Amino acid sequence: MTMTRSLTPRLRPTLLALALMCTAAATTLPVHATTAPSVAWQEASADDDISKAFAQAKTSKKPVLLYWGAKWCPPCNQLKATLFNRADFIELSQAFVPVHIDGDNPGAQKLGARFKVRGYPTLILFSPEGQEVTRLPGEADAPQVLKVLQLGLSGGRPVSAVLADARAGKKLSANEWRLLGFYGWDTDEQQLVPAADRAALLLQLSGVARGVDEETGTRLLLKALAAGDQARSGFKPDAATAKQVRQVLSQPALARTHVDVLANGATDIVTVLAPQSGAERQAWVTQFSQTLKRFEADTTLSRADRVQALIARVELARLDQPKTELRPKLNPELLADVKTAAARADKEITDGHERQAVITSAAYALGRAGLWAESDALLKAGLAKSHAPYYLMSMLGGNAKKLGRKDEALRWYEEAFTKSEGPATRLQWGSGYLSALVELAPQDSARIEKVASQLLTEAAKDKGAFYERSARSLQRASAQLVQWNADGRNDATLNRLRQQLDGVCSGLNGGEKSTCDNLLKKRG
Repeated sequence: MTMTRSLTPRLRPTLLALALMCTAAATTLPVHATTAPSVAWQEASADDDISKAFAQAKTSKKPVLLYWGAKWCPPCNQLKATLFNRADFIELSQAFVPVHIDGDNPGAQKLGARFKVRGYPTLILFSPEGQEVTRLPGEADAPQVLKVLQLGLSGGRPVSAVLADARAGKKLSANEWRLLGFYGWDTDEQQLVPAADRAALLLQLSGVARGVDEETGTRLLLKALAAGDQARSGFKPDAATAKQVRQVLSQPALARTHVDVLANGATDIVTVLAPQSGAERQAWVTQFSQTLKRFEADTTLSRADRVQALIARVELARLDQPKTELRPKLNPELLADVKTAAARADKEITDGHERQAVITSAAYALGRAGLWAESDALLKAGLAKSHAPYYLMSMLGGNAKKLGRKDEALRWYEEAFTKSEGPATRLQWGSGYLSALVELAPQDSARIEKVASQLLTEAAKDKGAFYERSARSLQRASAQLVQWNADGRNDATLNRLRQQLDGVCSGLNGGEKSTCDNLLKKRG
């Protein structure tokens, strides 16, 4: 399933309210059926909620599955559309204590800091005693996630212990290798290994795993390539590695097994295998594109996965063109495929969660293909059908900004902030709007001060404002304001904001106060 952890859909993961929403409520798609069986998620907003959940787990001898997400997040909606609504997942949920932390719940960001979760979504399985067993790969398709969850539920050891034994050269079972292969490395937050060392570690593990479970060894190899950065880490795959990748791409069934890594990591893998433009790189692009086209036609995959494969094809076609190119030179067939896929998704998808996941990705694909008018049209048509339209508005603002339409961009960013819901989301969207103002209208000091002041006012009311995502939103806003005043022309504005900030910080203690006190300070 496609992973989207910011306002702009990303490749690996790729990858962002209508004013008439109240009057258009009758046309808004339902996001779930109220009478259908569902997972009995326990909502958590504070440490007490977590304590109750773990006490229940210990008494019932059941593991805990913690899901960290947000209403607007496309990959979170994809989980709801393809995993959480599955009858087998709902039935399996009887075997664990399901805990949901909505990032906009009061105190949720503080819990995020406790569990070291940042990106939405993150799925963590804990033992009944509260020890983290594994992080599930949210980018994998639903059946694969279910298999990994079942492995964890079967009483397996924590993945940290499994990895320690693997690094020490101890023998692991096939199931233990699968836990490593399907670990959520992208949501690990460097707990098991520093990000810079991940590619080399995964490559080393892949060689050993292949002797026990070939499928897992192949997956670890592909994950290593997708995580590799030759320029920074000196990661250089050899001829044998290239041969293995070609074998995967040439075998449809094998490639389908690793669809999530191949589609989400296509450009990264090709870049590592062929760092320089030329015939070798083009050969890889051609072979990857053929595999990706098979994924696009594979109806056993979710629509989000098929659109992700299409995005990967677009990115591969752009690989040797400037990254900021607004009108890339693409094959007419590829352009037609992008248009067709977007139109089909818009016509066929009726589930609200799936629309939030797929329409945003399709709009992103249109933009990356240089089809800006089509991207805008798709997003605008989706506003009334989205339960979090402010995400689409931010994408419209991003489109307008890229095309140099400053006033239009600011209108969309402002409306997105105005319509955004939830304390953490509002700080994130407000920070985005402020950044756009500083960049596109730096002379409008009154407007900049008004938005910055509103952010501080909302932060003062938010229990989690100085933790995790919310803290980073405020830190980004702070950095933008300090840079905006680099020449001292806006000293008066910054001084007024600092006075307001002092009032916010005075009521805090410990780490929260330290984070607050460090805002709006000029760095050396």
